[in-house]
Amino acid sequence: MVHFHMVNAHTRRTFLRTAPLAAAVSLSLTDQFLSASVLPADSGQSASATAPVPFQVFTAQSIEDAEKALHAAPGDKSLVKSDALPFTMVLTTETAKSAKEFEWHEGRDHILQILEGTTVYEVGGTPKNGRNTKPGEWLAPISEGATKVTLKKGDTLVIPRNTPHKRSTSGSVTFTLISPMGAVKA
Repeated sequence: MVHFHMVNAHTRRTFLRTAPLAAAVSLSLTDQFLSASVLPADSGQSASATAPVPFQVFTAQSIEDAEKALHAAPGDKSLVKSDALPFTMVLTTETAKSAKEFEWHEGRDHILQILEGTTVYEVGGTPKNGRNTKPGEWLAPISEGATKVTLKKGDTLVIPRNTPHKRSTSGSVTFTLISPMGAVKA
């Protein structure tokens, strides 16, 4: 029975590390991206009209190796960043770091999962004295009515576009951040 429990714990850990990526990728694929790689036989379109983007696999070992490197030198490691894909994916480790202001984005969402450690997010509310820092990007010193959420290993947070958010980490945290971008279909 102990052996069975250990297998389930390993499987659950693997699932928790990969589920947000799978969900974000499947939710963020656009019709244009799909038409490049999968066309109905009677569509009349050429598969060569738009070159397909090759798939990428991030093994548990490759993520673990990247985590170790970031623990030695905290910061960000871009895992997926391509003009041909409607999302980015970044692995981040930070220690004793807190945002001074709330931020929000007009053209991208955030899906993040905590891999190690703990961090606190303040999310939502109504930003006060906001200012545009670059196209589609905003900052504000406060967001009245924001909700404070403590995230720990295994937790996932979805922050829709135009939602103010701010992160504070007193200890250390490592997380994966997936940011779907572009227009939202109505």
